[in-house]
Amino acid sequence: MSDNWEAEKANYKRLIEALLFVAWEPVTLKRLSEIVNADQKLVRDLLADLQADYAGRGFQLAEIAGGWQFLTDKDLAPYIEKLYNPRSQQLSKAALETLAIVAYRQPVTRLEIDNIRQVKSDGVLGKLMEKSLVKEVGRLEGPGRPILYGTTREFLAAFGMVSLADLPPLPDVDESSEVSLFDIPETDNAGG
Repeated sequence: MSDNWEAEKANYKRLIEALLFVAWEPVTLKRLSEIVNADQKLVRDLLADLQADYAGRGFQLAEIAGGWQFLTDKDLAPYIEKLYNPRSQQLSKAALETLAIVAYRQPVTRLEIDNIRQVKSDGVLGKLMEKSLVKEVGRLEGPGRPILYGTTREFLAAFGMVSLADLPPLPDVDESSEVSLFDIPETDNAGG
């Protein structure tokens, strides 16, 4: 390969790195290719190079929520929390429970959520929608046409998932056992 091509590849790599550095949400491969005016295969190869470049550092390049984004190493989360004190951003037990129901049962109606939780979920759903973790995904055919809820790209990004397939499997539960939604095993995905 010519030195000219290597210099051009290095320039593409710098450009992709800069775009991802300033992006506040995951950027798709297609969008990156459009912006830098390069073939998607080349951009994917350069993303793989960048991932290797940042391996073992305090942050990494990860494919998440249908796009690419720089994320801090999850092992450093306790230190980052000290810097940013995210207490006000944490979700309540009710919000986490409702979010788990939506994630695993989507599309799901508010009434179905209420029946599972045995308590009204209007306020909690509203808060999850404000945080862009849950959205309306349609309406159920039938009397009253109740709203159907599902998770968002922001949900995937917040929990370090590429897709809903990354959700941990639900434990086997029979009617007599008491398993909380909080007994679901954690995923081993990178966090942001």
